[in-house]
Amino acid sequence: MQVHVHLPSGSACSVSGLRAETRVSALKASAQRSFGRGVLRLLLHGTALEAEATLGEAGVRDGDAIAAVALLAELAAAKRAFAMFVPMGNALAWGEPTFGGDSSQVSEQLSQVQQIQASWRAFAAIKEDGTVVTWGHPDWGGDSSQVQEQLVRVRQIQASRCAFAAIRDDGSVVTWGRAEWGGDSSRVQEQLVGVQQIQANDLAFAAIRSDGTVVTWGDQDRGGDSSHVSEQLTQVQQIQASWRAFAAIRQDGTVVTWGHPDWGGDSSQAQEQLTEVQSIQAGGGAFAANTRGKVVTWGHFEWGGDSSQVQEQLTGVHQIQATSGAFAALKDDGTVVTWGNSAHGGNSNQVQDQLRGVEQIQATYGAFAAIKADGTCVAWGHPEFGGDCSQVELWNVRQIQATHHAFAAICGDLGNVVTWGDPPFGGDSRDVQEQLTGVRRIQATQRAFGTCREDGKLVTWGDCSFGGDSGQIKAELDLW
Repeated sequence: MQVHVHLPSGSACSVSGLRAETRVSALKASAQRSFGRGVLRLLLHGTALEAEATLGEAGVRDGDAIAAVALLAELAAAKRAFAMFVPMGNALAWGEPTFGGDSSQVSEQLSQVQQIQASWRAFAAIKEDGTVVTWGHPDWGGDSSQVQEQLVRVRQIQASRCAFAAIRDDGSVVTWGRAEWGGDSSRVQEQLVGVQQIQANDLAFAAIRSDGTVVTWGDQDRGGDSSHVSEQLTQVQQIQASWRAFAAIRQDGTVVTWGHPDWGGDSSQAQEQLTEVQSIQAGGGAFAANTRGKVVTWGHFEWGGDSSQVQEQLTGVHQIQATSGAFAALKDDGTVVTWGNSAHGGNSNQVQDQLRGVEQIQATYGAFAAIKADGTCVAWGHPEFGGDCSQVELWNVRQIQATHHAFAAICGDLGNVVTWGDPPFGGDSRDVQEQLTGVRRIQATQRAFGTCREDGKLVTWGDCSFGGDSGQIKAELDLW
């Protein structure tokens, strides 16, 4: 049997040597190789062919013309694993199994997936019908069996380090995972009504209700208990989180904070300045608020909570970025001001003359990378965290993604990728460099990068145990 497979672009190939008992997955794999494409969906007379069916069962006959459509997949990332899904399609995972890298136990349920959220060691997928499928470490949110009957009509999921919180269509909330760190919301369950959005730090959650009030739960010392500021938590519009504290912006532009005082939970020293706040950026243990172009900081002074040394320069600011221990403020004139831990990017003196015409800034755990209007890039901070890009050629940079210790830049109209930083964290992409073209988006775990190219092909690099090797799912991809 021979069939003819064609793409919408007009490209076509013929696949011969087929039999009625040949599976659709085998035909699909042949077509993918012929076209040099990633995941394809095959259609006969407008009907999708199931990968596990035989050609005979699917009604395919000798000489048939079969349409092929490239599936534009998306990636989600936990700490040491990736999950790949096609919107309204299937999903699968790879990486460290105890961090969500093995979805085989729920593979039959992973269809019609709309979005995926991740804690550090688990994933949660929302399906078209509003139900939820979870996998990964059971104590970190990978086991939702205790609340499965409640996980219906879910529209959004948020994750802390080791728990999940799902908002349902009626504004109620369902939680699961590590009980003491946000997986158990029974203490405030009756208050979780009319919830519009949820924010999370490492160990706690904060939910904004439709009336602008806030409900919190999780580790009480890290923001799970907001009782001492509950009367102030009204007309709240948005919430930001450091590792162990929260900061809420109210409708009148004032700010309310709670959580660990040394990590930004106590803003009393800066409270008088926190008016007309437009946005807040959180670092690991400090916050920086933009108040109509001026900046107010608080939290751990060594991690960016003290900006007094550069305060006079912090005017005309329109964007703030953070590493774990430092901040970088982008001003309207394209210059950059930095403060905080110098080893984590708080000192940009060595590259200050180059920080002109900057349009956006990205950060790893301990370094910054700035994209300039001319498409070049400037990096600073700890060299082992990506703070030195002098050994790579960066031109026409469009966007940058980061693991903990490395950067990956998408360059030029062809979507080529340039990487730098700590090699085990994805800073060395030489093994897959020829494949890194046609890239439009990159996702990252802690120590690996992954991308689905324009043609649908999946490319990964970095630490294999953190998702840097996707070879284990090649056979599964043929079944999509």
